Formats: sequence, C-alpha cells, structure tokens
Amino acid sequence: MSRRRITDYRGTTCVVTGAASGIGRAVAIRLAGEGASLVLTDRDAAGLDAAAGACRDTGGTVLASEVLDITDHEAVMRFGETVVAAHGAPHAVFHVAGNSAWGRPDLLEHRVWRSMVEVNLMGTIHVIEAFVPAMMAARRPAALVMVSSAAGLLGLPWHAAYSAAKFGIRGIAEVLRFDLAPYGIGVHLVCPGGVDTPLVETVEIAGVDRSDPQVAKTVDQFRRHAVTPEVAASKTIEGVRKGRYIVYTSPDIRLAFAAQKFAPPLYMLAMRLLSRRINKAGEGILP
Repeated sequence: MSRRRITDYRGTTCVVTGAASGIGRAVAIRLAGEGASLVLTDRDAAGLDAAAGACRDTGGTVLASEVLDITDHEAVMRFGETVVAAHGAPHAVFHVAGNSAWGRPDLLEHRVWRSMVEVNLMGTIHVIEAFVPAMMAARRPAALVMVSSAAGLLGLPWHAAYSAAKFGIRGIAEVLRFDLAPYGIGVHLVCPGGVDTPLVETVEIAGVDRSDPQVAKTVDQFRRHAVTPEVAASKTIEGVRKGRYIVYTSPDIRLAFAAQKFAPPLYMLAMRLLSRRINKAGEGILP
C-alpha cells in the first residue's frame, strides 16, 4: 500500500453497504475475489445472505453480514462499534446503499423528498459517523468510497429530489477529501450514469403507472445504454486503486460534466433537449 492509497486489497477489511444487489453486490464479490475480508450490510435479508454466499464461493472471507436500515442512526452506530471492536478499523468503506425516485416538481410528494434525503444523504452521514473516526485514529492508508450519481453532477430533468441528496454527498466528499488526507484516507466519489440494477424496476416515478407499456418501452431503452453492475463495480474499484477522486462508470457522464465546466452553452443545450425529450415521453402517462 502506498500513502493514502490501497493498491492491493488482499488482507484488508472492507465494509460494503447495499451489498444485497446491484453495484454493492458486484463490489463485494470483486473484493472477495481480490482477497479482502468483508463486512456486508443491506436491508434485504435474503439478498444479503445470497451475496454473502457468493462472496464465500469466490474464496473470500465474510467477517460479518448484518441486515441494517441505514436511516436508523442508533443501529448504524451500534453496527460500527461492533465491527470496529471485533475487527479493527476498516481499511475501506464502500458506501453504495441508496434509493431513487424521480418526478416533475408538481407531482413529487413530500414523503419522496424526505425519503431521498433520509436514505441517500443522512444514511451516508450515519455510515461516516460509524466508521471514519476509527479510520482516522488508525492512521494508515484507507479509502472512503461514496456512491453519488450523475444526478450529483448534472441538472438531470425530474431528478430534483434525488439530486438534493446526491449533490449533498458530493459536497461531503469535496470537504472530506481534504479533511481526511492528513490521516492517509483517500476519498472517492463514484458517479454512475445508467447501470442496469434491480433499482431500475423499483424506482418510483411520481404520477406514473409502472405497468404502462410506454414505461416498459422506456426502461428497455435505458437498459440498452446502461452498463452492468459488474462493469460499474470494476470501474469503482479500479478508480479507487488509481487514487481518482471522481470515479465515472461510463464515459458519457465524464463528457457531460466536462461540458458543464468548460462548455456551458453546450451543456445547457443538452439539458434543455433532454428535458424536452423526457417531458414529451411523459405526455399521455402523467395526470
């Protein structure tokens, strides 16, 4: 291991949240294959058991696997205390757990705004509180990996509630990358674009009936352009290994973010066209 960077996961202890499915599951299996000892958590008990079994099948060690609601601050803190007491401060925390909901602002219910913030933003804060102090005290090369989103970088249409939390994670990462550097902890912000995870089938779209054939058609179009969780996991782990602050899982998001910074008129045009396309797709299926 070099200073502030983990280049070899063999013999490390890695915490993975959201490990039952999608990117979290793929990250856990990849880390297991690289020789990491794992601490896994998710709120989906059956999926978590299956993921832990898959990690063991690769020859990996699962130190702990616990069903956990990351919005429960006291439960997350107890979990962190138990893990640190039994296994020491983790070398890496891959915080992947989250949820998603989209919608026009006139259709978004208050509960959706609150859920996005409680799960995605406050859940992230809870995980940081549970593990980062022990990682700081350990003063060894470590990594804090937080999954934000393209919606944490770009003004994507219908993503206001989701972006409220994902931009928040980006803000936390931007500060912690400097606050934690003296302690040898690298901070990495993962910003996926389209990833074909089970979340695609469950994401709530305000005012939209998910059984509508037009919705199914749109989901199919999304899947044709999305990367697999395995690709996203590979990009994530390699990005951390190379010490990258922002980790992209697909080149389109890197290009769009570059346009936002260096070619604002092009970025504004792209967002306006995307907004028109999404609003047009919503015609006939929204109230």
